[in-house]
Amino acid sequence: MPRQARHHYYWAPILIVLGFSCIAGSAVNAEDRDRQAAPNIVLFLVDDMGWQDTSVSFGVEVTALNRRYRTPNMERLAAAGMKFTQAYACSVCSPTRVSLMTGLNAARHQVTNWTLKKNATNDRPHPTLKFPKWNMNGLCPHPDVEGTVHAKALPAYLSEAGYHTIHAGKSHFGATGTAGSDPRNIGFDINIGGHAAGGPGSYLGKQNFSAAWRNGDRIWDVPGLEKYHGQDIFLTEALTIESIAAMDQAIEQDKPFFLYMSHYAVHVPFAVDDRFYQSYRDQGVGHTEAMYAAIVEGMDKSLGDILDHLESRNISQNTVVLFMSDNGGLSASGRGGKRHTHNKPLSSGKGSAHEGGIRVPMIACWPGVTPPGSETDHPVIIEDFFSTILEIAGVPDVKQIGGVIDGISFAGLLRGKAETTTFERSLYWHFPNHWGPKGPGIGPSSTIRRGNWKLIHYYDGRPTELFNLAADLGESENLATRNPQIAKSLADDLRKFLSDAKAQYPSDKSTGEVKTIQLQ
Repeated sequence: MPRQARHHYYWAPILIVLGFSCIAGSAVNAEDRDRQAAPNIVLFLVDDMGWQDTSVSFGVEVTALNRRYRTPNMERLAAAGMKFTQAYACSVCSPTRVSLMTGLNAARHQVTNWTLKKNATNDRPHPTLKFPKWNMNGLCPHPDVEGTVHAKALPAYLSEAGYHTIHAGKSHFGATGTAGSDPRNIGFDINIGGHAAGGPGSYLGKQNFSAAWRNGDRIWDVPGLEKYHGQDIFLTEALTIESIAAMDQAIEQDKPFFLYMSHYAVHVPFAVDDRFYQSYRDQGVGHTEAMYAAIVEGMDKSLGDILDHLESRNISQNTVVLFMSDNGGLSASGRGGKRHTHNKPLSSGKGSAHEGGIRVPMIACWPGVTPPGSETDHPVIIEDFFSTILEIAGVPDVKQIGGVIDGISFAGLLRGKAETTTFERSLYWHFPNHWGPKGPGIGPSSTIRRGNWKLIHYYDGRPTELFNLAADLGESENLATRNPQIAKSLADDLRKFLSDAKAQYPSDKSTGEVKTIQLQ
């Protein structure tokens, strides 16, 4: 039987050392409390950050990778709030971001791969499979736009509730030329640097944040930051400065704010961040990995700058801070060292149905509510953020277009309640697409996790995989043939969910046969 979720509560001395706590920050006077009755919410989303890309350990032991990275502000947030050791996103970016904004599983909203150009799929050619016509244009508020998911987005709900909604960084909600390519069209009041592309042209102000330096398509150029062009500034820093200014605008207007701080970091193409790069080289870290580690540290500095600013404006006591990555860490290409090892002890990385592609770092702090220095291994998934944030904001009885919300609020966990009754809840992933690279767990597939059991069905004929994550976190031993009843139960559960969600499937190129969930 799968074990129940456990919850640890312990006091962290680091609070005293750093002088900051999301719980025990500087005093807030009665006037400020009345003015800020509705909590501010900061959702800090990192791009392509792996479960191991931090000095915060989300596993049972501190690893060599944890010791490599310097993320003191993630440590600071974890000491003040709750660490989620089994948090999940999709394996690539756009599906995660649309699920976050809508509360819908990717199988239901059908933005199952990453988006970029209007009406153009990013599925790579496959020798035997043809892929469905998924919603390649992304999220759109208008119901009559072909190739989009019509749903009401999180910031629109918050705006109606009186929130000043700020988008900063990577959006990647909709393809070029569609409404979703501009975050302001889905409910954000302010957009700082967000557009259709899912990566930066460049991280460097000296290169105008443009892809011109690599003769790249200018579709990747980060918009709206022209004031920093030609300057010696890193993109992460510029976005942070602008985000702080936007928060100040909301504070001066006496409005609660929702800051979606969605960094382009740590996505490729990497660049040298002179503030941190050399120290990693001095430790013997290779050039590519030193660039990567420096980008991680720059991201962490951004988190610290935002936490410091909340303190300086005396609003940290009334600001909820949530930290998450949009998928597992890159490992199949673009990194230094051996492929598929960058998220060890997890298997594989971005684009994979294995844990390295979908399990991500997550921390949450709700001041005065979340037990400081706590952690939970209760599984949560990206669409849960939608329901959780709306509950925190006090937005009741939310009705999503279509009448279904897949996300379940984890606000009870933040209140210190052990939600053991839902540990057996099934989590689902659906990727009827072809990302491109090869590696463990990478390919067209659908996945279910229930308790400690996880089943991955591949549409390209590879054997179905069944893992017991409690005993085999690295997914090294396929137990499908030894546990046929468990495999069948999970496959039946997965098949039913995909049917209810009206999920799309790939088909056989030669016969036209639609590939559904059949145990291999």
